[in-house]
Amino acid sequence: MPKTPPPEPVEERIQDIDLSSEMQGSFLEYAYSVIYSRALPDARDGLKPVQRRILYQMAEMGLRPDRGHVKSARVVGEVMGKLHPHGDSAIYDALVRLAQDFALRVPLVDGHGNFGSLDDGPAAARYTEARLAASALALTENLDEDVVDFVPNYDGQFQQPAVLPAAFPNLLVNGASGIAVGMATNMAPHNLIEVVAAATHLLENPDATTEELMEYVPGPDFPSGGVLMGLDGVKDAYTTGRGALKVRGKVSIEPLGPRRTGIIVSELPYMVGPERLIEKIRDAVQAKKLQGISDVTDLTDRNHGLRVAIGIKTGFDPNAVLEQLYRLTPLEDSFNINNVALVDGQPRTLGLKEMLSVYVAHRLEVITRRSRYRLARREERLHLVEGLLIAILDIDEVIQVIRSSDDSEQARIKLRDVFDLSELQAEYILELRLRRLTKFSRIELEAERDALLADIAALRELLGSDALLRRAVATELDAAADAYGTPRRTLLMNAAPPKPRATKGAVDLQIADAPTVLVLSTTGRAVRVDLVDGQELTVPARRSKHDAILATVETTVRAEIGALTSAGRVVRFSPVDLPSVPSSSVQLAAGTPLRDYLGITTRGERILGFVRFDSETPIALGTAQGTVKRIVPTSIPVRPDVEVIGMKAGDSVVGAADAPDDSEVVFVTTDAQLLRFSASAVRPQGAPAGGMAGVKLGAGASVLFFGVVGAGSDAVVATVSGSDSILPGTDAGRAKVSSFEEYPSKGRATGGVRAHAFLKGEDRLTVAWVGASPAQAVDPTGAVRKLPESGARRDASGQPTDGVIGSIGRTLV
Repeated sequence: MPKTPPPEPVEERIQDIDLSSEMQGSFLEYAYSVIYSRALPDARDGLKPVQRRILYQMAEMGLRPDRGHVKSARVVGEVMGKLHPHGDSAIYDALVRLAQDFALRVPLVDGHGNFGSLDDGPAAARYTEARLAASALALTENLDEDVVDFVPNYDGQFQQPAVLPAAFPNLLVNGASGIAVGMATNMAPHNLIEVVAAATHLLENPDATTEELMEYVPGPDFPSGGVLMGLDGVKDAYTTGRGALKVRGKVSIEPLGPRRTGIIVSELPYMVGPERLIEKIRDAVQAKKLQGISDVTDLTDRNHGLRVAIGIKTGFDPNAVLEQLYRLTPLEDSFNINNVALVDGQPRTLGLKEMLSVYVAHRLEVITRRSRYRLARREERLHLVEGLLIAILDIDEVIQVIRSSDDSEQARIKLRDVFDLSELQAEYILELRLRRLTKFSRIELEAERDALLADIAALRELLGSDALLRRAVATELDAAADAYGTPRRTLLMNAAPPKPRATKGAVDLQIADAPTVLVLSTTGRAVRVDLVDGQELTVPARRSKHDAILATVETTVRAEIGALTSAGRVVRFSPVDLPSVPSSSVQLAAGTPLRDYLGITTRGERILGFVRFDSETPIALGTAQGTVKRIVPTSIPVRPDVEVIGMKAGDSVVGAADAPDDSEVVFVTTDAQLLRFSASAVRPQGAPAGGMAGVKLGAGASVLFFGVVGAGSDAVVATVSGSDSILPGTDAGRAKVSSFEEYPSKGRATGGVRAHAFLKGEDRLTVAWVGASPAQAVDPTGAVRKLPESGARRDASGQPTDGVIGSIGRTLV
C-alpha cells in the first residue's frame, strides 16, 4: 500500500501577553457583566435584566390577566430564545420569584400550580402555568409610545427595553437581593400605599428631608408580616443605605386544651418557613438548650394561614419560654439592608430619598416622552384630518383633478398644487374610500379635529409646565396605589428587643410556687393574681367586663385545689397555667373560661366555687330542690374527679361557700322567698351523703340562689324580677337592693319570708344574690350594669334597670 503523505504543517500563531494584565482585564469584564447584566437591579424600575426580560416578553406574548395561563416552559423558552442568553433554570427561578406572594409584596406574575413555599421548591416548568399579574401591566404599560429606550438583544435580532416605564416604585415596594462580584444588594420590601405617599410628597417638595419622607414610609412592610423591633436600624438604612433590622414572628399565648397552654405563631420573619422554625426548636430541645416545650405542631392550611402551635409544659412560664425561642430559633431573625442598585449604569448605595428621587426623575422622563409622542401623533393626525376636510368641501373638483390625471403621481402633484396640500395630505386623499365622502363623515372629521386641537393644547401645556408634569406623575401614582395597594402587614415597634441577660448555668423557666389568689367571675372567667410582699388585691377605678366576682381562694401557684361544679363534683387542678394579672389592677376580662381550662364539656355544668383540700372549714352546698349539705374538705377522697353530694335525678347544685358554725346559710327561691338559718343546724357529712332538707319550696318554685353570710357581715340582698312568659334576655325587669338585716331568721326546712313584691306581669325572680356590700351586676356578656341604691324594704317591688342583668356578684373592694 502506498504510504499516506504526512499532513501539511499548520502555521502556528502564538502571541505573548502579560498574564496579570490578561487576568485583570478578563476579571473586570466578567465583574462588569455580572454587576450590570445579572445581579443588581436598576434603580428606576427595580428589576434585574432577567426579570425585565420576562415581563417584557410575557407582555409581547399577550399573557394579560384577562387571558388564559400558558405553560411556564413556553415563557422560559421565549425569553431564552429571544432575550436572555443564559440557562433555562435561571430564567425559571426568576419567574417563580416574581409569582411568590411570600417573597414579593406585590407579585408581578400570576402563577397557576405549585410555585413553591417557604420550605419547598416549585414544580418543574412543564407542570406550572403563568400569566402577567395586573400589577405587572403598570410596569409595562405605554412601551409602544417611545417612553423608554430600546436596545438590541444578545444577537442583534430583536429589540428589548433598557428599562420599564414602572408606574409604581417597584424597587422599594418589592425589594431586591443579589450577589455580584465584590458587592451585594439586599433591599427590603415596603408598603405600596406608603411609598406612593412619600413619592408624591417628594414630587411636591423636592427639598424634602429623609426624616420628612419617613413620616410616610416608617419602615419596611414584609409580605409575611411579623413585628419589626426598633426603628434605629430603619433610620440608618434610610439615611445611609445600610442598616440592620430585628424582625420577630407574631405570637399569642392561648389555651391549647384542658389545662394546657401554648404559644401560637401566626406570622414569621421574612423568608422563614414553619418547617425551619420547627426544626430549630427540636434541635434546641434535644440539645437541652430549650426547656419547657412539650410538643410543636404545624397547623398551617389554606383556610387559616400560618399557624404553629408550641405546647408548654405544665408549670413553665410561657413568656420566659417565648424569650428563649426568640434567642435560640428563627422566631426572631435579622434582616441586613444594603441598598445597592444601578444608577446611570453605575452601582450606588442609596438612601430612601435617593431611591425615590431616581424613580421620580424616571417617571418625569417617561411622562415627558409619552406626552411628546402623543403630541406628535395627534399633530400628524390633525394634519391629515385638515386635508380631508379640504377635500370633502370641494369633492367634485378633487374627483375631476384625479380623473384628469394620467397616473397617481400626476394626481398627487395636481392635488398639491390646486388645493395647497402637503405630500402626506395628497397621498391620504388618493387612498380615501368613497364611503368616507358622506355628510356624516364630514361631521365626524370636524368633531375629531376639535378633539385633536383640544388634546394638542393640553399636551403642549403639560410639556410647558413642570408643575403639571409633576401633578400628572402624582395622579398616576395615586391610581396605582388605589389599584394594587394593600394595608400594612408588618407591625412596627419603636422599642428594640431587650438584650438577653447574662446568666450562669441553665435558665429556670418554671413558674415559682408563690402565694396567689384565684378569682372567679360570675360569668365563669378565672385569673390568677400572684401576690408579692404582702400586696393586696385592687380593681381599676373604672369597671370592666366580667368584674362581678363569684368566688376567690388564697393558695399557691403550684398547689392543687378543687373546682366545685353544679353537678355536685369536685375537679382537682393546679392554677399554674391560668392567666396571671397584676395585683394592682385585677381585671377579670383578661381571664380564661374555667370550664375550658378544666375540660368540662357537659352542657349546663357551671363552676360554683373553689375547695382547698387542706382546709378544716366546712363547705355548704345548696341544690335547686332545696337540699343543703356541709362537708369538710379534708374528708373529700383524693381523686381527680369526685362527687361530694348525692342528688336526686334532675337536681343540681346552685351555690357553694365556706360555712363555719357561726355563719348563716341563705336560700332565695324563684317565687321570691328568702330563708336564712344558722349553719350549725346542718351537721357535716361525708362525700356520698345526700344532705338534708334546707328550704320548703312552694308549688312550681325552685332555689335560685344559695350562699353563706358570715357573722357580723354588712350583707345586702339583691333581687331582679321578671316573668316566665317573656323570653329570657329581652326584658330588663325591676331590681331591688335591701339590707340582709331586714329578713328575720327562720328554722331549717321552713318557707322563709317574702323578698320581692311582684308587679303586674311579673311572676318570678330571674336573678338573686346575697353577700357583702357593695353588689356588682353584669349582663350575660359580662358588661357592667347599675343596681339601685341599697335601703329598699324587703317586700318592695324594685326599680327599672338600665339593661338586662345576667348575674350579680361582689367586688374586691
